[in-house]
Amino acid sequence: MSQNIMGEKIKGLYKSVCKDNYSAYTSGILVAILSILMLAWDRPWGATGAVRNWAEWLMYGIGAWGDDAPASFLKHTGSVIGLGFIGGAFVSACLGGDFAFRIPPKLEMVKGVIAGLFMGTGAAFAGGCNVGGFYNAIGNLSAHGFAMMLGLVFGAILGLKYTYWEMEKISWGQGGGKTIELPSALQAVLGLAALALGIWGAYAYAGAESEKIAKLSGTLMIAAALGYVFQRGRWCMIQGFREPHMTGECSLAKSVALSVAILAIGIAVIKYQGLREVEHYVRGVFGWGGVFGGVVFGFGAILAGGCGTGTLWRVGEGQIKLWIVVPFFGLSNAIVDNFVKNKEWEAAFGESAFLGKSVYMPETFLGYGGTIALILFAMAVWYVVVDWNEDTNKFTLEM
Repeated sequence: MSQNIMGEKIKGLYKSVCKDNYSAYTSGILVAILSILMLAWDRPWGATGAVRNWAEWLMYGIGAWGDDAPASFLKHTGSVIGLGFIGGAFVSACLGGDFAFRIPPKLEMVKGVIAGLFMGTGAAFAGGCNVGGFYNAIGNLSAHGFAMMLGLVFGAILGLKYTYWEMEKISWGQGGGKTIELPSALQAVLGLAALALGIWGAYAYAGAESEKIAKLSGTLMIAAALGYVFQRGRWCMIQGFREPHMTGECSLAKSVALSVAILAIGIAVIKYQGLREVEHYVRGVFGWGGVFGGVVFGFGAILAGGCGTGTLWRVGEGQIKLWIVVPFFGLSNAIVDNFVKNKEWEAAFGESAFLGKSVYMPETFLGYGGTIALILFAMAVWYVVVDWNEDTNKFTLEM
């Protein structure tokens, strides 16, 4: 009898951790905690650095990058974060029975190309995707996160308006999608194999002589945990900007606001106490650059059906449209980011330039206390507004 009870308890734990979808709020809290751990371990995390590094290798391979090879994708921190993130999402999808090759209709494939181009361009102007330009930007107390946040609102609205127009006006390429499912036993084997590969990779990094390379062990594992949580909770930040205007539903928006608030408090403690030398993660796009980048990125993310992180975890669960998005996201970002750097449009730390200013809020009149108060107030306003909209539908767009 006791063995039967123990077996049921183990099955229940497996179901809760590996098969059930996490709530939006649980996901948001876990993402904030893991993001704080990532900063404490090494640096803030993002998605754009990974896809840009992969695209640089693609261009180098065809002779379009230059004579010097890009940083190794197995040693480049951003790339390792991206690989870990996709790997964690893949493990989650397989162990949860969610993995399948989802082949979209032709129109969605075309939109994947266009979406990737928009997302890469927007991220270059905004100082990152929804993570580096908005989530981790505000969380790391940089003003440029608010600029992209404003742009994401308008980008999501434009993307939604286009979606409604497309549904009414375009019929080409709407059909023909299919899903190729894998047996649940095979998914479980693949998931466990990917988990074992990730653990082996972490041990391999940890044994490196270089301290910088050895640190990638923890970076890989934390990124994998993030990918796992994102996929298990189906947590996509761009949906937090889209859904209030599409259906009025606001749980994702409120969970993102809560997550940003927790992240900012945790990172402020680390930075204020000087617990370790950390990157400030401040980009010089607090101005029109951040807003414009947010609009362009947000529009592209709506076309893609996923933001920077939403794209990567959907890649991990087999959505082919997002496999198409990734290379075009990376290529456009690499090209436009290189152009912006050559033009010196982005401001250096504490200075101003063409795209805007570089503002680390604790070094302004706000100080650390005022900065946290401002962030908490902004997130509370967002929380209340979308909650009010859920009852009134004042900001919901009609088809």
